[in-house]
Amino acid sequence: MPDRWPYRFKPQRGATLAVIPALIILIALSIWQVQRHQWKAGLIAEREAGMAAPPMALPARIADPDSLAFRHVQVTGTLRHDKELFVAAVSRRGNDGYQIVTPLIRAAGPPVLVNRGWVPKDRKDPSRRLPGQVEGTVTIDGIARLRQVRSGLIPENQPGQNLWFTMDLPAMAAAAGLPEVAPVYVEAGPAPNPGIYPLGGQTRVSLPNDHLQYAATWFLLAIALGVIYVVYHRPKPTRPD
Repeated sequence: MPDRWPYRFKPQRGATLAVIPALIILIALSIWQVQRHQWKAGLIAEREAGMAAPPMALPARIADPDSLAFRHVQVTGTLRHDKELFVAAVSRRGNDGYQIVTPLIRAAGPPVLVNRGWVPKDRKDPSRRLPGQVEGTVTIDGIARLRQVRSGLIPENQPGQNLWFTMDLPAMAAAAGLPEVAPVYVEAGPAPNPGIYPLGGQTRVSLPNDHLQYAATWFLLAIALGVIYVVYHRPKPTRPD
């Protein structure tokens, strides 16, 4: 008599019909997350390259705003400090504050909204940062950004209180009494302002890129499901007749 009884692997039809589609879905999700990772990495690299490139003059008329996203630009004009807009800003080193957005009136083309940088709450009043209220013709060196779209987690803008949470350019133009503004805004670079404030250089290009972790999770779930399927159908010893 042999030492071992013969084994036969007999997968159940119902379990197989359930597991195979699940495995396909899990593996497809893993592949999709890898593709998302590659897309996100390319997007970050594209933004960083645009910011590092030599500055280009912002066109008077912009037909394709998307082509200027995160491009290093320069724009010349006069700042209208009397039309400042205040964007709620995250805490900086424990201090809450605002981003100061000021219309820049150009010789040609519509005004451009310029995010000049951050100020603490106690410097919101322009009279408390007079050296930074630069007069005359200025050239702003910065990064072009697109109009922001509000998500469900972001509070609604409050034009009546001049408090903004997203850069809604048409609404901000209306609040500032301007018939129109350029379809992009400019975030001023890190060049210091007289009197320190506003603090420029607030552009951030970091994007969460955790897609490889998600890909690994889906793939490991597929492996676990496959192992459970095999163990569940582990052959039972059968006695020879």
